[in-house]
Amino acid sequence: MLDPITAATEVASMDPTPAPLIPQEGWHCLHLFYRIEYGQWQLLNSIEQRDAKVALSSLVQEIRALPDTQLLTLSQVTPKADLGFMLITPDLHDMNRIEKQLTLSLGADVLVPVYSYLSLTEESEYTTTDEQYAATLASEQKLQPATPEFETAMNDFRERMKKYRHERVYPTLPDWPVVCFYNMTKRRADQHNWYSLPFEQRRTLMGGHARVGRQYAGKVKQLITGSTGLDDAEWGVTLFAHDTFQVKAIVYQMRFDEVSAAYADFGEFYIGIQLPLDELFRRLQL
Repeated sequence: MLDPITAATEVASMDPTPAPLIPQEGWHCLHLFYRIEYGQWQLLNSIEQRDAKVALSSLVQEIRALPDTQLLTLSQVTPKADLGFMLITPDLHDMNRIEKQLTLSLGADVLVPVYSYLSLTEESEYTTTDEQYAATLASEQKLQPATPEFETAMNDFRERMKKYRHERVYPTLPDWPVVCFYNMTKRRADQHNWYSLPFEQRRTLMGGHARVGRQYAGKVKQLITGSTGLDDAEWGVTLFAHDTFQVKAIVYQMRFDEVSAAYADFGEFYIGIQLPLDELFRRLQL
């Protein structure tokens, strides 16, 4: 058994930096929503308030400088929350540390968490395969394998899918102003149990769901992140748009699709506006 002095010396000599916790595939995604406790904020004098805003601005810059890390700052539109952050970063240690720093960034008890959601970027299990697309070329376009036209079509498809998969797993968040977030889960009810359906039936249903989404190309960008085992629901859905009409339209139309109508349960919706920090401070009257 080590004596106290030796034990203390060994602990001090240990590397304090833990090994990274980076997932096998994808990046961690965290949505954070806060209420501002204005009474607590008013207890700070003008210098303390200024220093707090400078501290948050510096922290945001430091976070955004981390490798493969993205942070959005949001003014939430309804009283569900005042301030929101969307964070994507590979290392769970970084995410954990950043979340604690953001919560305390304006001073103790100024930012009060009201909702959070943890998930991972992921590739859809229903992505079209080479074999499925080849069958589509044969049945719909009458292109035969080993012909130049067929090979050109297949190569174009592979390039599109490579870009699509990368953007799903390692996305670049757009700077579009309207940001909508909600969670969703597939139902397990006796008559509508998504997980009791054969894979091919689920794939066909999701194909129809995706066709609705493609109608909004250029109007709405979607990021679907997986949260099974990580948070209360199974997926987080983040929609980016230039106006709220398109968010309303895509969610409304998709609810008539069988995947949503028969098999989906939705969480609360949070609507935010992407703003730079100086405008965000003005908007929040800080």
